[in-house]
Amino acid sequence: MQDVTKAPDDAAASGGKGWRNSRGEPSLREVWGSIPVRGVGWRRFLAFLGPGYLVSVGYMDPGNWATSLAGGSTFGYTLLCVALISNVMAILLQALCARLGFATGRDLAQACRDSFPRPIALMLWIFAEIAICATDLAEVIGTAIGLNLLFGIPLELGVFITALDVFLILYLQNLGFRWIEAFVVTTLLVIAICFGVQVALADPDWRQVILGFAPTVEIVRNPDMLYLAMGILGATVMPHNLYLHTSIVQTRAVGDSIAAKREAIKFATLDSTIALMMALLVNASILILAAATFHKAGHTGVEDLEQAQHLLAPLLGSSAAAMLFGVALLCCGLNSTVTATLAGQVVMEGFINLRIPAWMRRLATRGLALIPASIGIILYGDSGTGQLLILSQVVLSMQLPFAIVPLVMFTADKRKMGELVAPLWMTVLAVIVAAVVIVLNIKVLYDLAVGT
Repeated sequence: MQDVTKAPDDAAASGGKGWRNSRGEPSLREVWGSIPVRGVGWRRFLAFLGPGYLVSVGYMDPGNWATSLAGGSTFGYTLLCVALISNVMAILLQALCARLGFATGRDLAQACRDSFPRPIALMLWIFAEIAICATDLAEVIGTAIGLNLLFGIPLELGVFITALDVFLILYLQNLGFRWIEAFVVTTLLVIAICFGVQVALADPDWRQVILGFAPTVEIVRNPDMLYLAMGILGATVMPHNLYLHTSIVQTRAVGDSIAAKREAIKFATLDSTIALMMALLVNASILILAAATFHKAGHTGVEDLEQAQHLLAPLLGSSAAAMLFGVALLCCGLNSTVTATLAGQVVMEGFINLRIPAWMRRLATRGLALIPASIGIILYGDSGTGQLLILSQVVLSMQLPFAIVPLVMFTADKRKMGELVAPLWMTVLAVIVAAVVIVLNIKVLYDLAVGT
């Protein structure tokens, strides 16, 4: 088993030799290699379970709720195919993240800093920070709405209460990384149960649900549908998750041999695939719930989470449905906070090698997110939160190419990856994913510019 007290500090230790600036500590050093890998078979696989679920949190955060609610209420089950395609893209990209982390001993941010000229690395850092702020904006609004729905706390006050979640994160980090994973998995189970009950109460048209998973060209032809589709894509394949996953897989203390790393990549890929399939079920459930209740009743364009919660009780004939909606939303906001904080640390430490206390980093990021959230709520009230959430997810989608392209470049480079370079088929598929994301982003920008 690898010595967990010593971080890799040269290219030879990480596989490939195509890196410059090879020396340096790993991001999240306090938890690097802190989880031993023991046993054989399924017992050994259990040691790798966890990082995938942290990553999956970003695929069902409050931003996903707004886009899925708007998509389901406006277009029925049509955009289910976008949720499915986005999830398949996510599975592929997160598999590449695990490969990069184990093969090189670097996270994506460190790899960018090592490989690109400083101006380009700084530009990518700024884009990554913008993506994290957009993510945090969705979490601020979602958590504040959850507090409002369950406890009647005004949104203006709830927005500032969300800044206190830093103490939860610090407490979990002091207990150990496995406690963070356990907290996230528990909240994910609560979310899944809440939506399972709500979908059962909604009694959707399952034939239409199945048809909704089939792609249609109408998504590209209809600018409004494409805008929401890009929001779903941005809310699903989130840039900060790519940085986060490459780092947190390294919390496992695996051996230095190629065989040990191959096994680690296999188990980590299986972990993230299972977790992301669970995330797909949650995302699809939100869209199905919106289609089976709001769209069916003629309530199109429902994107505000408060409006959705208030409509659910009369439409489903149960006050419990509205309460379950609030509980699931609050859980989403809390666990998204944990992963966004970790991603913020990875990005800052990886790109600019700046290490600051977690609470300071968290308060800085949350402070930046509080500004647009507060302004939006003050100017537009409750009705503006849905638009802010969707906009935040489109911003995330716009940032995706700046994370995907370097990831594909690095994992396809044998000089950097050594024997663990990504297979050709995986690289080809990843290139196609990157091309699709870039083309769709250009299309959305064009539609916005011409006002269609």
